[in-house]
Amino acid sequence: MSGLKEKILRLIRAQGPLPLAQYMQMALLDPEHGYYMKRDPLGRDFVTAPEVSQMFGELIGLFFAQAWEDRGRPQRFHFVELGPGRGTLMADMLRAGGKVRPDFARAADVTLIEASPALRDVQARALAGRRVAWAAALGELAEDAPLFLVANEFFDALPVRQFVTTAGKGHEINWHERMVAERDGALVFALAPDPVPKALALQAMPAAPLGAVFEIQQSGPAIVSDIAVRIVSRGGAALVIDYGHAAGFGDTFQAVKAHAFADPLENPGEADLTVHVDFAALAEAAREEGAQVWGPAAQGEFLDVLGIRLRAERLKRAQPEQAVQIDADIDRLTNPAHMGTLFKVLAFAAPHTPPLPGFVC
Repeated sequence: MSGLKEKILRLIRAQGPLPLAQYMQMALLDPEHGYYMKRDPLGRDFVTAPEVSQMFGELIGLFFAQAWEDRGRPQRFHFVELGPGRGTLMADMLRAGGKVRPDFARAADVTLIEASPALRDVQARALAGRRVAWAAALGELAEDAPLFLVANEFFDALPVRQFVTTAGKGHEINWHERMVAERDGALVFALAPDPVPKALALQAMPAAPLGAVFEIQQSGPAIVSDIAVRIVSRGGAALVIDYGHAAGFGDTFQAVKAHAFADPLENPGEADLTVHVDFAALAEAAREEGAQVWGPAAQGEFLDVLGIRLRAERLKRAQPEQAVQIDADIDRLTNPAHMGTLFKVLAFAAPHTPPLPGFVC
């Protein structure tokens, strides 16, 4: 039994079942045993788009270089990545953006928002020679310059609360929060015995059939609100790329280990835990703070508009021996059967500013 599983079982025995959000937080970020705190999981358990091909990061870098130019070429700005993985995306963005607009790279004060000491070490190696700072949260960043921010596969790992419908009296439908409990030494799902208060349910939960699952990720919209406030006030732009949906019901909580789905309760701390991002909620949070929003658009469409196929042809001319691999990478990033449709892109900026590149008007 893993050390974290023992810790969670002790906590459940002491205080009762845990909300799913608390379980996710512990499994991913427990200081001693959390999945992201003790290892570099990329490549071993899953692969993100920047690790698939340099083209992905290069095009995102060109996106930000153009957004920076369209917004007056500020002489200094905060260039921030949430959940920067191995640092590959930031390295590719700075290289490509700086190649077409050298002043863009020189003006960038790079900050990586990263909680994992293990990943910070990997990022430092990837960005050796660059001026880079690290922070544990966006709130540590000074609000003294425009903010240009990217979040690739960040929001899917934020804790989520789940609620399930059950039959009440007569034709009444009740919502109960989904919990993690103990049964014979194993972690199992359970429902909170008391339903969500009617006033809260009517306000937050849509009408649904019996057995429906509704997810609420409270921290995601809160983070977007903070970003949007800064951008509306100081200028800049934000780009969110993740897998998710626009709205609706469904249990999207899952675990991935060694590139395959796993039981999310079997070995906490040993597998990545994610949920599908509610892009409608993120977009609404940005709009509520006065930001102008683009998307969500499918990742494949977004990359096509940015010119990924033209970039691929240039790469193949320069490296003809890599042509088959380059075509395979394009397929993985853009094909609806792979990452092209499930992954979506959302962007926002201050109101009354030029359109952001990559979105079909």
